[in-house]
Amino acid sequence: MSSPAATTTAADPLGYAFAVGGAILFSSKSILIKLAYAQGAPTETLLALRMLVALPVYLIIMVTILRRDPGLRRKLSPATVIPAMGTGILGYYISSYLDFAALNFITAQYGRLVLFTYPFFVVLFGALFFRERFDWRIVPGMLVAYGGIVLLFGWSLVSEPEGLWQGTLLVLTAAVTFAFYQLFARDRMRQLGTGLFTCIGMSTAALCAIGQSAVIGGIDAFTRLPPLVWVYGLGLGVFATVLPSFLMNAAIARIGPRANASTAAFGPIVTIAFAVIFLSEPFTVFHAIGTALVILGSVMFSHAERRARHRQA
Repeated sequence: MSSPAATTTAADPLGYAFAVGGAILFSSKSILIKLAYAQGAPTETLLALRMLVALPVYLIIMVTILRRDPGLRRKLSPATVIPAMGTGILGYYISSYLDFAALNFITAQYGRLVLFTYPFFVVLFGALFFRERFDWRIVPGMLVAYGGIVLLFGWSLVSEPEGLWQGTLLVLTAAVTFAFYQLFARDRMRQLGTGLFTCIGMSTAALCAIGQSAVIGGIDAFTRLPPLVWVYGLGLGVFATVLPSFLMNAAIARIGPRANASTAAFGPIVTIAFAVIFLSEPFTVFHAIGTALVILGSVMFSHAERRARHRQA
């Protein structure tokens, strides 16, 4: 017998549209980061600049939400706000910093494809730590995708080995922390609502990033940035942070973290195209085969995941 909530989740086109839109916008992040690095922007300062641009937007939206719905104010207590802040730090500060740092060592294409494996961690950790059902029929897709990652790693080890291990470890850790963020975020959004949770989590992460930059680079670090870095920072703050974060969290609230993660296949394709066009990164036959395996594995994983959800419904 199907439950109404499960049936609605399994057939929610708007939720899936939010997920796809968020994935595509997030995919521009690594391109903008690489362009800013080429202008000499330090990792900590660039992450802080991204958050400095985004922070006022989240604060304004949070005040607007609380004014429009005074009932939400009663939900603001240490028991709800502190976990939301911690979840935001995990997903938007720690994971983001690891991803930013990884791009000092690896290409945007490779980094995006490795980060793209976070949906597998969502399912695995959901089963291990959150008592969610694990369907073994998703394993072939995971193996195919990681086969593509191994192929790309091997090609990079031969052609561009410098920093490859460090970059891969950093971006894999970013994928793990982002998977945990998605799993923790669901309950936080049920308590506070998608918009309010997003504002609290992102604002907290922004303060952490800005504080880190002030400690490492000094409070005048922003004044030393070239004007073009500010343009990239604006793009990172608005189009690669604010808009996709709301889209992704709205998708999680409507269709759940596992279904949201399964729609992320659009991101790497856009990133690869942008990396070749704007960064002049090479795209060899090994890139083509590796990317095809990752995308194929994701598609297999997504189909198995949807079938599992329909059976549960």
